[in-house]
Amino acid sequence: MKTRTAIVRAIPSPYEVVELDLDSPGAGELMVKMVSAGLCHSDDHLATGDMPMATLPFAGGHEGAGVVVEVGNGVKGFTEGDHVVFSFLPACGHCRWCASGMQNLCDLGANLLVGSRFDDPTSFRLHLDGQSVGQMAGLSTFSEYTTVDVNSAVKVPKEVPLETLCLLGCGVGTGWGSAVNSAEVQVGDTVIVMGVGGIGINAVQGAAHAGASHIIAVEPVPFKRELAEKLGATESFDDIAAAADFARSVTNGQGADSAIVTVGVTTGEHVAAAFATIRKGGICVVTGIGNFAETATNIPLMDLTLSQKRIQGSLYGQCNPSRDIPRQLALYLNGNLKLDELITARYTLDQVAQGYQDMKAGKNLRGIITFS
Repeated sequence: MKTRTAIVRAIPSPYEVVELDLDSPGAGELMVKMVSAGLCHSDDHLATGDMPMATLPFAGGHEGAGVVVEVGNGVKGFTEGDHVVFSFLPACGHCRWCASGMQNLCDLGANLLVGSRFDDPTSFRLHLDGQSVGQMAGLSTFSEYTTVDVNSAVKVPKEVPLETLCLLGCGVGTGWGSAVNSAEVQVGDTVIVMGVGGIGINAVQGAAHAGASHIIAVEPVPFKRELAEKLGATESFDDIAAAADFARSVTNGQGADSAIVTVGVTTGEHVAAAFATIRKGGICVVTGIGNFAETATNIPLMDLTLSQKRIQGSLYGQCNPSRDIPRQLALYLNGNLKLDELITARYTLDQVAQGYQDMKAGKNLRGIITFS
C-alpha cells in the first residue's frame, strides 16, 4: 500500500514528506495506522549525522502509538483493532538480556540503526521508487501507516486515548528510569537533573516518585524550569555551577547523591560538570546523546577512584518495556504520572521539520505529531 512518510534522503538534511510503498506484514509482524508520534531529539540526531543511520534514505520516528490494521502469520495476542504503544527497543523475551530482566539490552536491538528487519539486515518494509528505505528503530512512526516487528509493540486498553500514550515508547521511560533505575534514587536524596527537555522532565518525575528531598533542575530555558517545578523539581537554576553550590549547601558540603545528564546534545564537558557535583559514592547518569565521536573529558581519575564515584550509562532508563509501559500507564491513569502536561506543541505530519526547528529554538518541551 501507499503511505505518506517523513524521510531524510541525505546527511545532514531536514525531514521531507514523500509517498512510500509499504509492505504488508510478514510472519511475526503488524501493520499499524498511526495516531500519534513524539518528536524525540534522537530522530534529529539522525538528521544531523550525530547518530549515523546505516541506510539512506531513512524514515524517522521511534516514539508512537496507533491501531493495528493487519496481523501477520504466526502472531499471537494481537488482533485487528488493538491499540498499541511502540517500544523503540524490541524485546524478544528469550535472549540472555531479556532473560536477565534487561529487555532494554535485547539482542534484537543490534540492527536498530540499520532500519531493516531485526533478524535480517537485507529485508526492508518501506520503499521509494524501488529503493529500500530504512525505518528508525524498525518503526518509522513519522508515517501514516507502518509495518513493525511484534516484539516492538505493547498492547494497551482501547478506552485510553492514544494521542498522549506515544510518549511512553521512549521519552517517559528513558527519563523516569534514569532516576528510578539508573540513579537508584532513594527517599531523602538530593538529585540534579541537567537538561529539562522531553527526557529530563521525566527524570524529574521519576526522582519525585522515588522520594528525593531535593530535585534540582538545570535548564537555561525559563518555561522549562517553570514546568519542571510544577512536575516535581524543588529548585531550578539556569546553570550547573549554581545547582552544584545549592546541592552542597543542603548536604553539609558533600554534593548531590546523583546527577542525571539529559542534555539534548550531550558533550564530554556536560558529563564532567555533572560528575563534579556528586558526593563520594555518588552516581553520574549519562542519558543524553551527542555526536558518536564525542568522548568524555576532564574526569579526574583520582576523584573517580578515591571518591568511589560511578559514571552510569542509561539506555531507555534501564526499563523493561513489556513491564514498564503498562506500569507507567497505570501511574498515568492514577494521576501519579503526568503525560498530557508534557506536550507543549502539536504538529501535522507535514510539519515535522518545523517541529524540530521549534525544539532547537527552545519553543517546545515535547512536540507530537497527530494523524487524522
